[in-house]
Amino acid sequence: MNIAEQIAKELEIQPWQVEAVINLIDEGNTIPFIARYRKEKHGELNDEQIRNLSERLTYLRNLEDRKAAVRSSIEEQGKMTEELSKAIDQAETLVVLEDIYRPYKQKRRTRAVVAREKGLEPLAQTILEQKISHPLEEEAQKYIDAEKGVNTASEAIAGATDIIAEMISDNADYRTGIRNFTRKTGILVSQAKDPDAKSVYEMYYDFQEPVSKITGYRVLAINRGEKENYLTVKIDVDVKKIILFIGHTLVRSNNPNTLPVLIAAMQDSYKRLIGPAIEREIRNELTEMAEDGAIKVFDKNLEQLLMQPPITGQVVLGWDPGYAHGCKLAVVDETGKVLDTAIIYPVPPSSNMKPNARKMEEAKKLVKSWISRYHVTLIALGNGTASRESEQFIVDLLKEIPGCRVKYMITNEAGASVYSASKLAAEEFPDFDVEQRGAASMARRVQDPLAELVKIDPKAIGVGQYQHDMNQKRLDEALGGVVEDCVNRVGVDLNTASAPLMEHVSGVSKTLAKNIVDFREKNGRFVSRRDLLKVPKLGPKAFEQCAGFMRIAGGSEPLDNTGVHPESYQAADALIDGLGLDKKALFASARTNEPRVRVKDYATMAEKLGIGEPTLKDIVKELNAPGRDPREDMPKPILRSDVLTMEDLKVGMVLKGTVRNVIDFGAFVDIGVHQDGLVHISEMSDKKFVKHPLDVVSVGDVVDVKVISVDLEKKRIGLSMKI
Repeated sequence: MNIAEQIAKELEIQPWQVEAVINLIDEGNTIPFIARYRKEKHGELNDEQIRNLSERLTYLRNLEDRKAAVRSSIEEQGKMTEELSKAIDQAETLVVLEDIYRPYKQKRRTRAVVAREKGLEPLAQTILEQKISHPLEEEAQKYIDAEKGVNTASEAIAGATDIIAEMISDNADYRTGIRNFTRKTGILVSQAKDPDAKSVYEMYYDFQEPVSKITGYRVLAINRGEKENYLTVKIDVDVKKIILFIGHTLVRSNNPNTLPVLIAAMQDSYKRLIGPAIEREIRNELTEMAEDGAIKVFDKNLEQLLMQPPITGQVVLGWDPGYAHGCKLAVVDETGKVLDTAIIYPVPPSSNMKPNARKMEEAKKLVKSWISRYHVTLIALGNGTASRESEQFIVDLLKEIPGCRVKYMITNEAGASVYSASKLAAEEFPDFDVEQRGAASMARRVQDPLAELVKIDPKAIGVGQYQHDMNQKRLDEALGGVVEDCVNRVGVDLNTASAPLMEHVSGVSKTLAKNIVDFREKNGRFVSRRDLLKVPKLGPKAFEQCAGFMRIAGGSEPLDNTGVHPESYQAADALIDGLGLDKKALFASARTNEPRVRVKDYATMAEKLGIGEPTLKDIVKELNAPGRDPREDMPKPILRSDVLTMEDLKVGMVLKGTVRNVIDFGAFVDIGVHQDGLVHISEMSDKKFVKHPLDVVSVGDVVDVKVISVDLEKKRIGLSMKI
């Protein structure tokens, strides 16, 4: 198999592009570096294409390694044929390869193995030849041997039947045909173990759907219901047609002496050997496909969440709400430095009690003093327990301050408790307790979502679906790739970035990230990207991979605050000089919508500078917007000044909301009532068919929605984007 050609065909790109990326990967380059700084070599593939290419490369290389092992094993047995060798070469999946290898694989002590030890294989061959003209029992008499454990003709026939059943099971063509037939015609059936048991799986208590059509989220839900012992699950298929399929090639004559045994062998082979194995395989396939779909949705949601625009230049009061243990507060300055923390009791000890007037006044006094002393401009309120009461308290308090311009926003708390109790949080805030860390994280989360959220396991951030039911290794790898891509797309400030953020930069390991921060604390600010080479254990290769993603504002080299890689500085300077521009003035002037660096003929200029056109275009883009944050293009979060409750909602109301999570059948939207509403996929557009909600919305999008249903008892809100 030519791996490059195979991948090129699958991804619909050119073989030379695949070969270029393979070479770059094998040289030890990271995917963000390849995507951003080696565009000329691979024809400007994006990071998603390169990541998909890398995954397929790993799979196909593993397949080739397995082929070599299979080939070696069969050759050692002296059973390799030209036809078999060709079949191994043409196998495109591990499943097909294992089907081919099955007859030659060393078996455990099966019924067929035992029958062969009893000398019954010749009888099995006689039956398969289907030429015997006398009763099979007479033929079987020849194989009776008490010493070998064959006491009767019936036992001999039974042993021969076991051998035939296993031969059928080991036939790659039969397995492939039955697998494909089951994929096309099989029905996935789930039933309740206890029909009277109450559970979230009740819709699957008597459920069936074709294997070829069932949606991924249903597969994952059924898997979970089975795992939690609410459901029994099987795949129904027309067994008669499968037996006819096997018999089409196995049965060559209507010999009454052998036909009944062949039929019994086919039925036993399918029921005992082939059927259960293929059902497991297909259910694994369904699960893998469902996981792939769920991971893609999770990836997209996580990407949108991490790429939310930071709210810069604000002094933020982080507010972690609670009842009995109070509301935990932390105020942080524009740089994220914690200025003060406190616990207040503005809400009652539980939801069914009245608030304490004295404690409410004490809470108001403290918050008002903080707003005045620290010049608080924004309150970030967590959406957890007691959030509704806290929001009402905040709104009432702000109204009491004459001319107050402080706004508040509801912040998703998902993952905050995980971070607060982590070793990382303890190292970052050694003098704070868990609650204080949570409030500080809440404030920082709105100032720079990416920098704060990378400290939390992506699975705990709350934008996935069935994430705990998936293959955790695959999920972690996929989500890790998303975090890596986002961090490198934005870049990090070398003088302020934390070690947890820095370790996601291309070429930077956890150890290197810690070394960079330690070096910075010991030697002061970095003034040049080149200073990175002074960091212990950060060599030329790591520098090559990471330098372009590191930013230094106000350093000795203005290009250090752009995405231009140091290897292209000479070309960038030559471009600036060639266009008659002043470098210092170029970086000192305020950014405008009009480009200041214009190139009329990119091909000629690229040749003159000795670089590729893609690199030249990237340099021009960076020079026209130095220090630009790509997150600026994302929807801005909604800042609020008044409270809305679920009881205030009326069918027909049109509101602005923020998309919090996107799933296969719709999207959950925060409309500011502490209960996200569901926009079902059928309510997303009246202008076009929506194949998947991600085609219409993403996490963080600000959308207009209409209330179409409100169920106060079940706390469910139905929303529509058909306005």
